[in-house]
Amino acid sequence: MDDLKQKYLSAIADAGDEATLEDLRLQAVGKKGEVSLKMRELGKMTPEERQVAGPALNALKDEINSALAAKKSALADAALDERLRTEWLDVTLPGRNERRGSIHPISQVSEEIAAIFANLGFAVAEGPQIETDWYNFDSLNIPPHHPARQEFDTFYMNRAEGDDRPPHVLRTHTSPVQTRAMEKQGAPIRVIAPGRVYRSDYDQTHTPMFHQVEGLCIDKDVSMANLKWVLEEFFAAFFEIDGIKTRFRASHFPFTEPSAEVDIQCSWVDGQLKIGEGDDWMEVLGSGMVHPKVLEAAGVNPDEWQGFAFGMGIDRLAMLKYGIPDLRAFFDSDLRWLRHYGFASLDVPTLHGGLSR
Repeated sequence: MDDLKQKYLSAIADAGDEATLEDLRLQAVGKKGEVSLKMRELGKMTPEERQVAGPALNALKDEINSALAAKKSALADAALDERLRTEWLDVTLPGRNERRGSIHPISQVSEEIAAIFANLGFAVAEGPQIETDWYNFDSLNIPPHHPARQEFDTFYMNRAEGDDRPPHVLRTHTSPVQTRAMEKQGAPIRVIAPGRVYRSDYDQTHTPMFHQVEGLCIDKDVSMANLKWVLEEFFAAFFEIDGIKTRFRASHFPFTEPSAEVDIQCSWVDGQLKIGEGDDWMEVLGSGMVHPKVLEAAGVNPDEWQGFAFGMGIDRLAMLKYGIPDLRAFFDSDLRWLRHYGFASLDVPTLHGGLSR
């Protein structure tokens, strides 16, 4: 026993690394180690011999295990000391930033639009996404036979039997907010109404849910000239192009008279759309002078007040500004798609549409 004890305690004390220490453990107290084999011989001894050999072998095993644990701890401490002496860390260096998310293009463009129109004196108005048939259609001079009021184009809310409330729809535009704002505030008024809208449509440039911003300005001496100036100021700030050209084309909308669709100057170069240059035109919004019947529905006297309104798609503006080809990508893509189009995490919109950190 004393020879085994001296042999292994000395070897453990001289071990220079953990691999050597593990070999010694196996040789001494492993399943086939010398101490383990001697403990198996206890069964062949007489009771008197076991009373002497058993406690001695257990004590030897415990002493060797204690020596192994102490040596392992000492080797770890020595390794750490050596690492601290040889390695150097500059704790004054700044930490690494972690990217945790990104502002979605729709959210960013919505903020850009609100900031630009705030500079032009427009407040932001909001309204419910579930609207009555009256606010969504009738108050905006949209007649009962109009195609937009059919179920193939508009989402109507389900009604239980015996429910005699007016029909409700998922709003098809944010124009009802104009009526609600005029009812609440009266005239004069200058607001924009951004928000989600819903239509039964789905392809590369249409989705069942998308985003619009409506603009409304009511006063006593407002004209189409004021409308043109406001839109040109907006386009210049949003696309960051001075002197961007616009073109008004006569059109028809039930809620404006006269009505006009607005185009902006553009060109296609090597398959890339460029805004503000070239000889081509692209339609971007509808507009016009607010129809007298719309003013009357909102409780505003059309003999005393007049104004203009316009509406455009926020999703489409984001596609044009950032070169995103498919509207559906807004809803089924991951952060790699966002970064591909320049929306790095923690980017925030500036007043005129740029990015700052």
